[in-house]
Amino acid sequence: LIAPLAQLSVAENQPKVAVDTSEVLFTVLTAMNACGYDQELGVSDPLRSQVRADLAKTLQDSPEAKEATSAMCQYYDEHRQPDSSKTLAQYTSLALFLNGPQLTPKVKEVELPPDARAVIGILPLLQAFYEKAGLHAIWQRNYPAYSALTNRYHEPLSRMLFETEIYLKLASAGYLGSQFVVYLDPMGAPGQTNARNYGANYYVVISPGTSSVLKLEQIRHTYLHYLLDPMALKYPATMKRLEPLLTTVKTAPLDESFKSDVSLLLTECFIRAIEARTGTAAKQPEAQREKLIQAAVAQGFVLTRYFYETLVQFEKDPQGLRNAYGDLVSNIDVHKEQKRAAQVQFASAADPELLHLSSPAQGKLLVTAEQRLSVGDSGTAQKLAQQALDEKAEDPGRALFILAQVATMNRDMQGARTYFQRALEVAQEPKVVAWSHIYLGRIFDLQAERDAAIDQYRAALTAGASFAGKVEGPMLNSYLNLVKDPQTGAYHPLLGGLEGTGRIINGTHRVYVQAHDKTMHSPLEVDSNSCGAGAGKLFGCAISTATCRVQPVDATQRNTASSSSRDPTSGKTASTGQDPAGIRCLQGGCCEYE
Repeated sequence: LIAPLAQLSVAENQPKVAVDTSEVLFTVLTAMNACGYDQELGVSDPLRSQVRADLAKTLQDSPEAKEATSAMCQYYDEHRQPDSSKTLAQYTSLALFLNGPQLTPKVKEVELPPDARAVIGILPLLQAFYEKAGLHAIWQRNYPAYSALTNRYHEPLSRMLFETEIYLKLASAGYLGSQFVVYLDPMGAPGQTNARNYGANYYVVISPGTSSVLKLEQIRHTYLHYLLDPMALKYPATMKRLEPLLTTVKTAPLDESFKSDVSLLLTECFIRAIEARTGTAAKQPEAQREKLIQAAVAQGFVLTRYFYETLVQFEKDPQGLRNAYGDLVSNIDVHKEQKRAAQVQFASAADPELLHLSSPAQGKLLVTAEQRLSVGDSGTAQKLAQQALDEKAEDPGRALFILAQVATMNRDMQGARTYFQRALEVAQEPKVVAWSHIYLGRIFDLQAERDAAIDQYRAALTAGASFAGKVEGPMLNSYLNLVKDPQTGAYHPLLGGLEGTGRIINGTHRVYVQAHDKTMHSPLEVDSNSCGAGAGKLFGCAISTATCRVQPVDATQRNTASSSSRDPTSGKTASTGQDPAGIRCLQGGCCEYE
């Protein structure tokens, strides 16, 4: 249900930032409007009233639609928050975790953010409303107007992001491997902006109104989190050293998350200092900017002044933030900042934080463990995964899978083998099951136990892909590019030893497959400038080697794969044949020939 993304790329290699619309978000917010959500209706974009009128006509003409709406609104009224802004925030969180058009959760209920989990019971009623009220048809009729909203934000947002990265001297932020999406939907209150951080992904949901003023400052605040949050995770020892600063803000009117996590506190202080030196604040006199710093410190963001002063020197230095960040945080004098904070008279209230760090309460240990693992901190990841396993409060299969990955990073092959096998005994999640089998197959291959490896690859069938009935080839003059996982920034383990390779020779045939799980990352993609024999621009042509005949492909794109076999004696590559009955399809579209 996600409309085509309007991608913003203001500099070569800049990360993809999407200004987008979503039919799922439209459905949830329109349902709220149908149930009496009228917050700031008078200053909303005219499109909101147009959609409401369109829906009202449908309900008037359809008793079934009216009945479905009534049942849904009864649930909505019973769970409505006294503050309509909190109600909007709650349902926005839910919408960001739904697939369309089924309107089903993307994750298990226990992994949903707490605010979304509190209204999960509305889903069957929402599904009936979507179908009976013909929401898809209403969405299609109004989609051109929605597209016009994205065009309105495109140029100013592009310019703002460009200026932000120029100030921070970030030639490219693509290494972060995360997603930043701005969703526009006029069915909400124009005065409210909802920003969310879920794992490595960042979202901003904005409802344009009649005013010509664009909410660029709110978007930039979240974008700075998108850039800076992962940097703090790379310096665990420094963050540990700064933890005594948390005692200085115990009585400050901060959100509790800032009082318990020094990296969150540090990053928010850094962002507020950047905001005081850039954007509209940069055009103000120094006295006015000083007031911004004082206000931030009075709210408990006690390192804002340190970063503000440090940024003065940073602006003169040619070094970019990516290289300078380590020194900026390592040079913080804890004793000096404690003394400075002790002299602060905290305000009675703090500005509400725009970004909701909505990690699910019961999934925090494993979410954090995965984040730590993605930046190479295997020690912390191991401790957190083991803690989750010991406390029996989270998914044991997922915890064991993380421990196995840690063992793999530490080159403990036997330990990894044991953990992967234990994960298979208890895991329920298809990804964990399939990848545990594939990792085990890789381990058996490295130990020259080929038959055992093949058994593992075959076992991945239940969570992988199935043959789609077509084989094409041969492919001529075809090469593969290695692709990093956008979530982790790392290459897939199957590509071990090939990390420095520019491109590799492709196989000889393509195999069409149907993926069972379409969320997996494709480790390889065809070099579109070199694919021959009518291959065109393909995704997921695969390879085969003497020791590992698994062919990872991306079945979510063209459902294509290829295969070849290499004679270990002659080194020559030959076709493995085209008999569909001999094909074995693995997780994410990986295939092998018998």
